[in-house]
Amino acid sequence: MNCLFWVFYGLPIVKPDSILVVTINGIGLVMELIYLAIFCLYDKGKKGRVQVASWLAVEVVFLAGLVLATLLGFHTHAKRTLFVGIFCDVFNVMMYTSPLAIMKKVITTKSVEFMPLSLSLANFANGCIWTAYALIKFDLFILISNGLGALSGAVQLILYARYYSTTPKRSKDKADVVKASEIQLSGSNAECRA
Repeated sequence: MNCLFWVFYGLPIVKPDSILVVTINGIGLVMELIYLAIFCLYDKGKKGRVQVASWLAVEVVFLAGLVLATLLGFHTHAKRTLFVGIFCDVFNVMMYTSPLAIMKKVITTKSVEFMPLSLSLANFANGCIWTAYALIKFDLFILISNGLGALSGAVQLILYARYYSTTPKRSKDKADVVKASEIQLSGSNAECRA
């Protein structure tokens, strides 16, 4: 959904001269569709496929409504950019801050076991790079959400640095122990296959 909105935002009918926004988010959209196709290919049950198809249908309908509202309701680039940009920012901030949902668990357990460093680094780097781009082009909508994304990534990295040393180290004997979250995932996958 996030990539779909940014692709629409970058089109000349909404925001002229934003080819980079369209290409980067277009590539992201294709990668996400490939991921979903692989998921559906290897999902043995119908429940996962139906769920993916349902969410994709909701996203397409929502995007179609946004496109129609934009094209029929707003007749200047400035108004279209404002309208679509707000939606893009809302979904972009949701994407960036979603890893912070685990923040309480990290603080209470004093362990970063549930917050992968690679995700936090990617979140921070992505936010910083898009913020730099927004400053060069001075695109307020790209600046707002990605600036908040860089801040969100920085908070995650600070948490990681703070609690890394207090994270219990897993011994080789305990490396084969399945985490509770993996058990739940396995259980939910089993339900999908049933």
